[in-house]
Amino acid sequence: MTIIDEEIKKRTQRDHAEDSNLIGEGGYISPDENLWNDILTAVVLKKPVLLKGPTGAGKTKLAESVSDLFQQPIQSINCSVDLDAEALLGFKTLVQRDGQSAIEFVEGPVVTAMKHGHILYIDEINMAKAETLPILHSALDYRRMLTNPFTGEVIQAHPDFSVMAAINEGYIGTSPMNEALKNRFISYPIPYLSGEQLRGLWDRQFPDADPKLKTFMLNLAADLMKQVESGLMSEEAASIRSLLDATALAMHIDTLRAVRYAIAEKLDDESERNLLMDLANTWRK
Repeated sequence: MTIIDEEIKKRTQRDHAEDSNLIGEGGYISPDENLWNDILTAVVLKKPVLLKGPTGAGKTKLAESVSDLFQQPIQSINCSVDLDAEALLGFKTLVQRDGQSAIEFVEGPVVTAMKHGHILYIDEINMAKAETLPILHSALDYRRMLTNPFTGEVIQAHPDFSVMAAINEGYIGTSPMNEALKNRFISYPIPYLSGEQLRGLWDRQFPDADPKLKTFMLNLAADLMKQVESGLMSEEAASIRSLLDATALAMHIDTLRAVRYAIAEKLDDESERNLLMDLANTWRK
């Protein structure tokens, strides 16, 4: 029995009945045979995991699939320039109890995950301001603890507490991660799916779709990835999420309109939009 099997057995025996609605939905398809197990190994060893890849590559689905595998609730943080300590740790609020006013602390996702042994998923971690995230340093390294500045409570992480974060490098609004923060993670590249894995995803997601539609979308996906690799299109043009959205629409409306709405219209550059629609027209013929 591997350490992953042992951890699955141990974690799935935990009672998370109260938080069962926070357990992620599985279904991530790994682009290579080693990536999935390598990430699980880091999680089992209690190492924070950083998922690096383009938008729509399946980073969030991967984190949810880890949650599903371990039957472990997941607490999510969506980073932005407005993210502050209260959004991470929680906040104080005034409540009424038995006719008396009292101040209570409402726990945020970090505190909840640490106390109850949940997975903490930090999405688009490089969207947060550099001064916001250092508060997590002690929770992310060997100490696995945190002092809550709002209450003074010293929180020692539950044995199952795990941290996963996702990063889209080079996108508007992002900035390089602080080195002290980055060094606390083990980083894994998450590329777009291709070939048979991509076909398997389409077959699973759209079992009743016209085979010609699936073939069209898979051919378009392959073309878009080639354009991205050659530098003629931005990574978001080949987003698997967008291609799945286009397929869902195309089961009910014209295929080219579906591609335009779900993919092309989200691109900022007009020449990229035109190139994308030219490629779609080529496969439509």
